[in-house]
Amino acid sequence: MTLEKGKVQNILVMGKSGAGKQPRIDVLVDEFGLEQLSTGNIFRDYLGQYTAIGFEGDIAQFFDEARDAFVADDEIRAGLGDKLTGHDADGVLLGLKAKYFMESGKFVPDSITNALFESFFARSGYKGMVLDGYPRTPDQSAFLQGLVEGKGTKLDAIVLVDGENDAIVARTIGRRICPDCKKVFHLEFKPPRDGKLCTECGAEVILRSDDSEEKIKSRLQEFQDKAVPAMDALTAKGIPVATVPGNLPVFTDEAVRASVMEALEKL
Repeated sequence: MTLEKGKVQNILVMGKSGAGKQPRIDVLVDEFGLEQLSTGNIFRDYLGQYTAIGFEGDIAQFFDEARDAFVADDEIRAGLGDKLTGHDADGVLLGLKAKYFMESGKFVPDSITNALFESFFARSGYKGMVLDGYPRTPDQSAFLQGLVEGKGTKLDAIVLVDGENDAIVARTIGRRICPDCKKVFHLEFKPPRDGKLCTECGAEVILRSDDSEEKIKSRLQEFQDKAVPAMDALTAKGIPVATVPGNLPVFTDEAVRASVMEALEKL
């Protein structure tokens, strides 16, 4: 199997939280002319669409607790009224539904995540993407596989960033994020300028609130319970996996690039 620039349609990057996916994603974007599509950006996009309408009512009114489901979309549109004027109603409704689950502390069901993903993925014609953070469950894997098959595109490969849990915890605690341009740093391996400033835009980098040791370990267990079966569902369909090490003897851009390309060549 040979992956050539201009011919690759979609690549999935999977791995435990903190394994070092972003540097590998950067390589794939650069080498194959792809764009990154992350679930975090998808949720922020649709949450932003909902926030933009300025609705001040309680969105819980649109959720039927007895049925454990939202009321009909037409009823939600009627409830939002003229707030939808000038906005993409479908996008606003997706954002509203995502916000409800996130604010209520409930698990966002696959049906909502799939709808958010499909709507965003459609903007690119279902191709040209490095998928990051999706799929995360076997049901999402089945949805994604059916989606690309139905749209005449494909998933070329999975890049699995592998790493030991102890190393991931240690590395994640040292991770810092630029709040403005989202560039990722590490206090030891890829330090920001003067220990605190983004080398790209100059903003002061931050430690994410969910990068505590307790939360990291919880995410590692979730990966084992959900993401591994999700990946297994895709490999069962014949999608090849290129495993790249999360830890490298020398962590430089060149070393990361070489490890990714060597793993892909072995496919």
